[in-house]
Amino acid sequence: MSTVDTSRPSRHHPVLLIALLAIIALLGAALIVHGRQRFAPPPQPAAAQGLGSGSPSTAAGASASPPVQPMSAAAPTRIKIPVINVDAPLTGLSLLPSGQLAAPPEADRNLAGWYQAGITPGETGTAVIAGHVDNEQGPAVFYNLGVLKKGWTIDVVRADHTTAVFTIDAVQAFSDQNFPTQQVYGQSTRPELRVITCGAGFDKATQHYLGNVVVFAHLTSWTHQ
Repeated sequence: MSTVDTSRPSRHHPVLLIALLAIIALLGAALIVHGRQRFAPPPQPAAAQGLGSGSPSTAAGASASPPVQPMSAAAPTRIKIPVINVDAPLTGLSLLPSGQLAAPPEADRNLAGWYQAGITPGETGTAVIAGHVDNEQGPAVFYNLGVLKKGWTIDVVRADHTTAVFTIDAVQAFSDQNFPTQQVYGQSTRPELRVITCGAGFDKATQHYLGNVVVFAHLTSWTHQ
């Protein structure tokens, strides 16, 4: 697994990027849904926090938040969600030969990853961060992602000594069969963020989660460290 590169990441043409993200959604979902759940099941988002309930993200409509000047490209190094005690380093994630998105090393419970061939958080477009919900030792970095609510914030620390602040628009669980590829991975005209982990129920027979919990958020401010 590669570490975070503090230089400008390699970039794909937007059409190719959309195609790659579609492959992740269709072929790579199983990577995020592997789990253990030998402990209490992770909390799942309430229906009121989903898309189309209250203030939507651009995945479902226009947000009431005023636009923020997009940031230049810079690799993310850390994600912080204080309300659920997340303060985790980020590692770069790439596609496997199978077309699946490689997961962060499972042994490290406090590690998340970002899709380094895509948009960096803060740029115009849709950036993607993913992490495990649990491992052999118990709850992992995004175990409590499902308790997040609209209007709460997520901080992404970047290699250029800035912090991108994203406000949550929606939090929703999707089954594999009903995963909304375009809403989750589609391009955006403003800086957006998706934070993804496994959820949507658990099949004890196969030891797999049935889908994913996805947080939809958009850039509302940024600061220098």
